[in-house]
Amino acid sequence: MSLLPRDKNLRVMVSLIGVVLVMGALAWAAVPFYNWFCKVTGYGGTTQVASAETASEQVVLDETVTVRFDANTETNLPWTFRPLQTEMEVPIGASAMAFYEAVNNSDRPITGRASYNVAPEIAGSFFYKIDCFCFTEQTLQPGERVEMPVNFEVDPEIVTDRDAYKVRDITLSYTFHEYDTPETASAAGSQAALTTDTGEIKMN
Repeated sequence: MSLLPRDKNLRVMVSLIGVVLVMGALAWAAVPFYNWFCKVTGYGGTTQVASAETASEQVVLDETVTVRFDANTETNLPWTFRPLQTEMEVPIGASAMAFYEAVNNSDRPITGRASYNVAPEIAGSFFYKIDCFCFTEQTLQPGERVEMPVNFEVDPEIVTDRDAYKVRDITLSYTFHEYDTPETASAAGSQAALTTDTGEIKMN
């Protein structure tokens, strides 16, 4: 028995809706899957995370690696952000601590969050952060200056990896982005001046 034209149209419409739903689900899952993939593999220079307990058990080699530090801000973030050291020579497997400085040059509270990666990208699988300011948002008050630490180590397995064994120079790079939160928006609003119709300035 052949389908009526109306039944055929209904079947086509249901099929198209199904395709759209499947594509939407795949698109939604792509971002978390990509983030997970980068964290596991170090793809794109994504660094790894280690606990303090794991770091204390790490074997320390006689070989060293030079770690250089880079700092950037997105164009609309009115912060000064810089490393307090340009480079460090660190024994492979030993934990080390470096510091970055951030200054809020604006007249309002701003919350920022740092994205990060290492170069060369192959080093991402072996660069472990034990503690880092980049794990959480950072809120700076107007004119506030802070020093922010990053505790890290380079996995000794880097010297036996067939692709990364020659790496002895690693650049750790951060970029701060403005991160809006209800708290910072409220704080900024409480300091703002409201101009009345008569031109008078009224403070909240």
